[in-house]
Amino acid sequence: MRFIVIFFIFSFLIFPTFAVNFLYNSFGTITNGTDLILINDARLESSVVRLTNDSNQFSFGRAYYPTKLTMKPTDNSSNVSSFSTSFVFSVLPEIASSPGFGLCFVLTNSTSPPGALASQYFGLFTNATLPSVAPLLAVEFDTGRNPEFNDPDDNHIGIDLNNIESDEIVSAGYYSSSDGSFVPVSMKNGQNIHAWIDFDGSNFEINVTVAPIGVSKPSRPTLNYKNPAIANYVSSEMYVGFSASKTNWVEAQRVLAWSLSDTGVAREINTTNLAVFSLPSSPSLSAGAISGIVIGCVVFVIICVSGGYLFWKKNKVKDQEEDEIEDWELEYWPHRFSYEELKQATKGFSRDDLLGSGGFGRVYKGTLPNNTEIAVKCVNHDSKQGLKEFMAEISSIGRLQHKNLVQMRGWCRKGNELLLVYDFMPNGSLNTWIFGKTEKLLGWKQRRLVLADVAEGLNYLHHGWDQVVLHRDIKSGNILLDAEMRGRLGDFGLAKLYQQGEVPNSTRVVGTLGYLAPELATVSAPTSASDVYGFGVVILEVACGRRPIDMTAATDEETVLIDWVRELYRQGRICDAADRRIREEHGVEEMELILKLGLACCHPDPQRRPSMKEVVAVLVVEEATATPQELLGELVGGDGNFDANGGGPAGVNT
Repeated sequence: MRFIVIFFIFSFLIFPTFAVNFLYNSFGTITNGTDLILINDARLESSVVRLTNDSNQFSFGRAYYPTKLTMKPTDNSSNVSSFSTSFVFSVLPEIASSPGFGLCFVLTNSTSPPGALASQYFGLFTNATLPSVAPLLAVEFDTGRNPEFNDPDDNHIGIDLNNIESDEIVSAGYYSSSDGSFVPVSMKNGQNIHAWIDFDGSNFEINVTVAPIGVSKPSRPTLNYKNPAIANYVSSEMYVGFSASKTNWVEAQRVLAWSLSDTGVAREINTTNLAVFSLPSSPSLSAGAISGIVIGCVVFVIICVSGGYLFWKKNKVKDQEEDEIEDWELEYWPHRFSYEELKQATKGFSRDDLLGSGGFGRVYKGTLPNNTEIAVKCVNHDSKQGLKEFMAEISSIGRLQHKNLVQMRGWCRKGNELLLVYDFMPNGSLNTWIFGKTEKLLGWKQRRLVLADVAEGLNYLHHGWDQVVLHRDIKSGNILLDAEMRGRLGDFGLAKLYQQGEVPNSTRVVGTLGYLAPELATVSAPTSASDVYGFGVVILEVACGRRPIDMTAATDEETVLIDWVRELYRQGRICDAADRRIREEHGVEEMELILKLGLACCHPDPQRRPSMKEVVAVLVVEEATATPQELLGELVGGDGNFDANGGGPAGVNT
């Protein structure tokens, strides 16, 4: 305790400012805008703050304290101040088995982080691979499990640094003060959970502790996170508060009390009179009421039997019509799965078979009766255009056949929901083998093969079909690896389908920040050249082992991958950008070739980027009529040099 007091005094001496010190034992008398800033669906409900709206299919809400905390003397300072906070929250799903969402405690310099999805990722982040634009640090209290983000279970706590994938993650619980044993705590049954967060800026350390109401604060924290990189996610002044989101499933996320101090230990919350939440239980019935219900049921059964035949016949016809393949569907694409077939394949769309989720739906692993493994993507269709036109687009994609594309096997329609069936890729996405916490890092030889595979697949989309098919979201997360670790391009053409289908989150920009060609900022219509740009970014991240935007980079100059590689090229040190973990596996000349090709694809002028035919000629050596160096030299002006202005190729003859 003495240490905690000392570092708060030290922080106050370094950051002389107005202290923030408040205690809300309940929220019954607060005022929106004065005591709290409530955003979107966040609202006061009796004495608590509700963050989402049960009646909205897609909902998010945020609640912030109106006065910012001073976290740094200046934005570029490495000194970070400290604070202590505790709060009580409750998370109660309407259905215990439904996918959970939870809530998070957040530090952000904007009350509305740019690009945040309204229905997912706590209403704070854009997607799984893209860091947030603004400095943002969150402590998540997650009641759902998403294997895509390496979640250990559906009841965990994590530290999120500008990204939905936690940098540190542990199961929820506390360490007993008596014997030191770990006691699990369920955060998704409506019980009131007391959380403590001690943010020690001077030591770049965050301690998070949770326990049920009535348990004193344990001496050992549930999660201890210490990392100097914390300074990169803190700006001079930041809002502090809570955020949550939900999709189809109802989950009540409530904050019941809150205390915070940036000059010492947060004041204790009085937890004795807090509301307790649970799902309403059925009241016990008297004998007379039971008798009345029985008599009513008998009468109801007689009525139902008298009209049962007509009811059965009507529903039988309806089921036959729903399962029957219509003539126009055969005209487009005859391969249609029944809903029951896919339900059985995915074990009832079991959470255990959930591969991941994104802005457009969830993906499940399934096994057909012939033991073929599949991936089933569930997409809601709310388009004003007819289902017939929508299916025409799907049928075009279904006919695309190439060894380096993830093959669409078929589809299923259930009301307004579309289920798209693909080949299952057992080795996941490329980004997990380059950036993920995998025991086996993908070697250089295999990376070259994957780049060549994807280039051939994208070349087929651009030049091997009767019309140009634009992918529109080329990124390492959409490159999947089959059983032989060969690359296949997934989700091709679906960006266009989603846009036409007006699915949830339709305001999402087609594509992913970091991979978007610069011309898309002014010209909304993508082209094959914008696909080439995205592939160029993939080349650079595969060769460098770095994400397109890395907020943890040592210097600001290294944050944006393309700019960093261009600058190294100008200095004559382009090979310094190569992934140091595999430096012994490639030659200097080979790496220089690949990095230059990546820069050529990322030229600021779309007219001066190579076509995918030219890219394939460089990458697929055995099919080339000249050496890769000669081919690259032709692309960039004959001598392999790049211009000084754009950092890209001096010219491309198209």
